[in-house]
Amino acid sequence: MKKRTERDTAEVMRDEMVMRDKILSLLTEDRRTIPEVAAALGCSTHNVVLWIMAMWRYGSLVEVGKPNDEGYYTYRPAV
Repeated sequence: MKKRTERDTAEVMRDEMVMRDKILSLLTEDRRTIPEVAAALGCSTHNVVLWIMAMWRYGSLVEVGKPNDEGYYTYRPAV
């Protein structure tokens, strides 16, 4: 049996509403990249990508400036 290292997308997305407030709180304090949000929350970058992209798609977040050297945008709440 193969060991599962990541949760499936549906599982991760079920947590979106809970994580939304935590992510918005972090990004209100300071603009951050996806890896920075993941580190602050103690979550995998994979999960945070899914949450951030959903929030961005529905207008809760906006990207700021150009991507950094690693290719990550900085995000802030869309207010």
